[in-house]
Amino acid sequence: MEKTSRIYVAGHRGLVGSAFVRKLEAEGYTRLITRPHGELDLLRQEQVEAFFKTEQPEYVILAAARVGGIWGNNTYPAQFIYENLAIQANIIQAAYMNNVKKLLFLGSSCIYPKHCPQPIKEEFLLSDYLEPTNEPYAVAKIAGIKMCQAYNRQYHTRYISIMPNNLYGPNDNFDLETSHVLPALIRKFHLAKLAAAGNWQAIKKDEAVRGSIPGDVKSAIGLDPSTGQPRERSDRQPSVIIWGTGTPRRELLHVDDLADAGVFLMNHYDQSDIINIGWGRDQNIRELAEMVSDVVGFRGTIIWDAAKPDGTPQKLLDVSRLTKLGWQPRIALRDGIREVYNWYQSGSTS
Repeated sequence: MEKTSRIYVAGHRGLVGSAFVRKLEAEGYTRLITRPHGELDLLRQEQVEAFFKTEQPEYVILAAARVGGIWGNNTYPAQFIYENLAIQANIIQAAYMNNVKKLLFLGSSCIYPKHCPQPIKEEFLLSDYLEPTNEPYAVAKIAGIKMCQAYNRQYHTRYISIMPNNLYGPNDNFDLETSHVLPALIRKFHLAKLAAAGNWQAIKKDEAVRGSIPGDVKSAIGLDPSTGQPRERSDRQPSVIIWGTGTPRRELLHVDDLADAGVFLMNHYDQSDIINIGWGRDQNIRELAEMVSDVVGFRGTIIWDAAKPDGTPQKLLDVSRLTKLGWQPRIALRDGIREVYNWYQSGSTS
């Protein structure tokens, strides 16, 4: 890509898209194209076609998607499969019809089978059954990968697909009903820390900024689930409830590292084969929770709700294909969590 290339970043306000915008601007790319949902509905084929015809982007970063954690995937499976299929199909077809030079499709590590050999190699795709809790989302993402590969084969396009592991960073989703594990942990521990200090006003401000607090979380930190008011004459100390047993292992990648890898690959990779992006090492959810608790400064009790699903037992990516190309991540997990928590606090108190 040239510094003056017209680059469309789809989903520029989200976790991934905003990271790509930050990275591209920092690298001196001067002609970025973005559109908010109110001006361009990516679910509407006619709007997408008109946008591409008018703007004529040369490169596309396809970071727009419906995403969420276990609860969101379980509760809204139809929305997850329909919206992702529609967004992908509309953008990929419009890119082809308007002679886009190169497109980057953002996949996910959840495309791989539930009981995959570890670490997960790219060739393990479609080798076994998917994790049921996120199957509709995974099927949509797999369709996007196959669509890119099919267009490359038939139309000789240059569409690449990257598979990051669990992402975190600024502009993440901290809604406790739809967020992924790390932002959910950050918010839960932050709320419990505020409750332990009796800072109920700050909790109200957090709810106004970050979204409603579910009843079980309110109860755990000492609020009445119905009224949201502090309980009277309660000797219970604030606690944090976490779904599952804490035994699943997760590899986490800061979204700025992902954007760095994505721009690197747009400039140095042209194959149809998918490529994993991650650290190549992981930790279990208990270890992650303890790290977040330490960074946030919460010293209370953690309660594990083993009746809730754990999800995939382990997702550790084999990143040797990427490292052989010469790229390595740079942001260590604890440093990244500290950065995101500082960002979170600035947004909740501004």
